[in-house]
Amino acid sequence: MDAHPDHLSLTFAALADPTRRAILARLAEGEASVSQLAEPFEMSMPAVTKHLKVLERARLISRTQHAQYRPCKLEAAPLREATGWMVQYRELWEDSLDKMDDYLAALRAQSAAPHRKKKETKHGKR
Repeated sequence: MDAHPDHLSLTFAALADPTRRAILARLAEGEASVSQLAEPFEMSMPAVTKHLKVLERARLISRTQHAQYRPCKLEAAPLREATGWMVQYRELWEDSLDKMDDYLAALRAQSAAPHRKKKETKHGKR
């Protein structure tokens, strides 16, 4: 594995975990302390801290320091970058799916036409 993964890879790796996505959803509501973020999860504080470190490394969150209080804050830039990457591929996928729909419709029309002729032939012979 690459010793220095790109930012997009770090973002998607961080988003792959449901706990980290839940943490980001909570931070979308506003800053929170580590203990506030840990509250809804049945895991140890060190486990939550590991999740936060992954999010920090991906630059999805930042921590500021106000005296002894170090709240976590959601950072939107990596999410914008990931969204931009997905949008370009979404357009490609939509074009491909539209072409597939057209192709399947043509196949259905082709298969329906000979089927009708066979029925007409059967009825005509009887």
